[in-house]
Amino acid sequence: MEDLKLMEQAETVNRLLARYGVKFGIYKNNEFKEQLFPFDTIPRIIEKQAFAYLERGLKQRVTALNAFIKDIYGKKRIVRDHVVPEEFVYSSSGFLSPCDGVRPPKDIFAHIAGIDLVQGRDGAWFVLEDNLRVPSGASYPVIARELCRRSSPNTFEQNHIEDNRNYAALLRRAMDYCNTGGHTVILTPGRYNAAYFEHSYLAEQTGAHLVTGSELAVENDVLYFIDYSGKRERVGAVYRRISDEYLDPMTFKEESVIGIPHIYDVYKRGNVALMNAPGNGVADDKGIYYFVPKMIRYYLGEDPILQNAPTYLPFYDKDMKFVLEHFDRLVLKDVAEAGGYGVVFADKMAAAQKEAFIALLKREPRRFIAQEVIDFMDIDILENGKRTPRKADLRAFVLMADEPLVWKSGLTRFSRNPESFIVNSSQGGGFKDTWVLSQ
Repeated sequence: MEDLKLMEQAETVNRLLARYGVKFGIYKNNEFKEQLFPFDTIPRIIEKQAFAYLERGLKQRVTALNAFIKDIYGKKRIVRDHVVPEEFVYSSSGFLSPCDGVRPPKDIFAHIAGIDLVQGRDGAWFVLEDNLRVPSGASYPVIARELCRRSSPNTFEQNHIEDNRNYAALLRRAMDYCNTGGHTVILTPGRYNAAYFEHSYLAEQTGAHLVTGSELAVENDVLYFIDYSGKRERVGAVYRRISDEYLDPMTFKEESVIGIPHIYDVYKRGNVALMNAPGNGVADDKGIYYFVPKMIRYYLGEDPILQNAPTYLPFYDKDMKFVLEHFDRLVLKDVAEAGGYGVVFADKMAAAQKEAFIALLKREPRRFIAQEVIDFMDIDILENGKRTPRKADLRAFVLMADEPLVWKSGLTRFSRNPESFIVNSSQGGGFKDTWVLSQ
């Protein structure tokens, strides 16, 4: 299945990625730096039937998460019925009170979801995180696949692989479905955002306008795009790639200089769709993750197809007791952190660190979740011309339109450090193409 010719092209493909500016940005020591996202040419291969199983589970999960967000900002039945504790919802940094009672066009809250999964050594898949705010990363495997096609065309002629070039078409379908009438724009914070490359690439691929806040204006409860000549044209959908708190200085952070004053008023009146909807962070809080299997049963009346990693909430006395008794075998995660930050492996701590962390855990139990360490499957990478195993995850993308749409590809990220389970690009990880077999 794998092709030696393709593997030999690793240096060529990475050189082309650099030439085309396929980079991500990070802030370090108060400086913005762009760096390459290293690409490995050995693909991750997922059999057709295995992906069909993932597809069913992903559709189910994102459908339930959408139902949860709608409920939390609506009737709050799941809280009233004591399935999810009230204090757990309202203490979440992702819960935004201005969103209470607001329903988006077509009742879709999470238009683009990035679900992070790992596969255990026994082949079972586990969901590690649900990313519903501004998940990134789809553009990298699309471009890498295109460069691999150029470098080794026979590879893709000889193997039955799902074509991943349709991501932009799926995204456009989701955009058009929720559009309230007018142009679709992709709202970027600007050149110095970590994922700016992706913003510009997706705008080009979908035909949407790439805009900053200064190019949008509100007038009479309508959002307008202002072109280079000063002409105003109505906007019906905004794929926003900026955080909730910076979206509208009149509703959220008043010091925001990258948002659009009164855009939230336009949204509340149903005159524009915001993709993803503000307030989605309440559903991808790492603490709320614990309750997703219960959400699936509650809203859909179904058993979860995809399982969470074994997770404990120190918020509950029973779980706190378990965590303290089995501390050394667990990984602790700060629910407010992302990008691989705030993740602590207990067995790596010195005695003094453990003591301090346990004291913090007891003081702030809502702040952390604890998970059993999944010995997930190693995937080979090429390092100095030799195959060597590394930990890897998969970010699957689910888009919501008239039905849930699962992209038959994904972003496989791997750790470049043989001792690390952390695969995030901001932590020095690399990425692979994900081959979903069509036969």
